[in-house]
Amino acid sequence: MPPVTGYLCRYCRQRSAPGEAPVSCPLCGAPLDVRPAVSGSGWMRQPVIASMTRLSCGTIRCQINGTYVPVAEFELAAGDWIYFSPKVLLWTDPATTLTTPQRSRGRSRGMIEARGPGHIGVAENRAGEVIALPLRRGQPVCVRPGRFLCATGTVTYRWRPSAVSYSTMSAEHEYPAGRYLLNLTATGRQGLVLLHASGDAFIRDLADSESVLVSPTSLLYWEDTVDLSLHLEFPYVPGQHVRRVIWRSSRIWLRVCGPGRVAIDSASGQAEDARTADYQSFASRQRWDAPATTTTRAE
Repeated sequence: MPPVTGYLCRYCRQRSAPGEAPVSCPLCGAPLDVRPAVSGSGWMRQPVIASMTRLSCGTIRCQINGTYVPVAEFELAAGDWIYFSPKVLLWTDPATTLTTPQRSRGRSRGMIEARGPGHIGVAENRAGEVIALPLRRGQPVCVRPGRFLCATGTVTYRWRPSAVSYSTMSAEHEYPAGRYLLNLTATGRQGLVLLHASGDAFIRDLADSESVLVSPTSLLYWEDTVDLSLHLEFPYVPGQHVRRVIWRSSRIWLRVCGPGRVAIDSASGQAEDARTADYQSFASRQRWDAPATTTTRAE
């Protein structure tokens, strides 16, 4: 095949220069021989990374193996390193150095650092897909807790308090998107973040002031320019006084407002009933009235 000078991926929006026409994007692993699947509402299906697909980030090489519970195998050169949660460590070479980060360096002790040279494999202990998220220098992104798998050492992270919360009938605070959000930023020329999606992943680009309601537990990642708030829907309950059910919510949504990109996965759970939204959450409300009843006259 004739050599090419570069390739702009429609999924990760990054340009790579592989030298020859690749089978998949070398940065995010999206295959090039599939047509983009976009729904009428604007959601685009994130293609599954095929088994044995290789990714690159500087001198770090990563290979995704498996389909049901994919494994990310890293080849680390001297001076390269990645970090991850201890529970996702699957195997490692004896030559690979595993350390816990120091708090004075601005990183949490909840992560483990793996430094090369050597090989290491990480995997989430549940079925799903691996989502590769390459980041340019200075590019920030927010990730919902429980979705982070690992990242290269050129990506810094910090936990940020969630901006959305509400109280239940027992006056307990609930955080539908997690109490803390993981903010990731690439400090080097290129960074790579791997996420775990429990179901099929979908991405959508929101225009300025464009919003969409999504299930809080389906949120995967979103750009730092995207704003989150709550939307509560209150049902009509027949046969009961409105004061007895005014606190009750049939559905709790996250209002995601652009501009920016947002990603969700299809596996989500039901949030608890809400009583009062936190004043910082800027919640909108929808109260459903009694359905209209019509009678027909017998002729």
